[in-house]
Amino acid sequence: MDELRRAVTVEDGTTISYSLFAGADPAVVILHGLAGSSREFIPTARALAPRSVILVDQRGHGDSTRTPADVSRAAFVDDVALVVEAAGAQTVDLVGQSMGAHTAMLVASTYPDLVNRLVLLEGNEGGGSVEDHAAIGEYFRSWEVPFASREKASELLGGSALARAWAADLEEREDGLYPRFDADVMVRAISEVAVPRWSEWESITAPTLLVYADGGMFTEDQKAEFVRRGKNAQRADLTGATHDAHLDAFEQWSTVLREFLTAR
Repeated sequence: MDELRRAVTVEDGTTISYSLFAGADPAVVILHGLAGSSREFIPTARALAPRSVILVDQRGHGDSTRTPADVSRAAFVDDVALVVEAAGAQTVDLVGQSMGAHTAMLVASTYPDLVNRLVLLEGNEGGGSVEDHAAIGEYFRSWEVPFASREKASELLGGSALARAWAADLEEREDGLYPRFDADVMVRAISEVAVPRWSEWESITAPTLLVYADGGMFTEDQKAEFVRRGKNAQRADLTGATHDAHLDAFEQWSTVLREFLTAR
């Protein structure tokens, strides 16, 4: 599958970058998590062949506008609808991880006719405290940039699958390598996820797969409650995996994703 890079500019002037992998309809749209980018999901896109896949750099991330003025949940949601329209898709299967899962959930609620099937990897109705979100910002600000090399960045960030993905995604400048996101924007964006969106979740009728990792960020009670309150939801569990299971449990992840998207 060849990757075609495109971009669309929304009404507020923000540019949203996305990659299109041509294939069979309906297209699969994939949304990354906080401080990630579409590049994390290129292996997933290739695993879904021969389906058409659209990978979106959400606002504030990747090749999209780095410091958008609006980081509301509504802005993220409308960006996805605009990308789908720009790509020429009528209806899509929608996949999201972490904050991207929250965005995907809200897209399915706001634009129900757009979404055939919904997959949420390590997502829920929303939450998190001011202290939690501030700590995220402090962590990103603690990065000693610029990094001299991707190998050194991966080592300094802990050497995990997520660290390797961050290192691979760094932007090369004359004096070294930098993250393709702004820490303050990340705090503003994740703070918008703090309000639980139970009514939106409970309104979704599209067939939904909730994928959780045994080493993820949610308790069993949280997972069970979210599944219970879904209208048309089923659950899959990944073992030996973390919140970033698309990176560190790829074979399990791609298998459950393919099986759900091809089920009839």
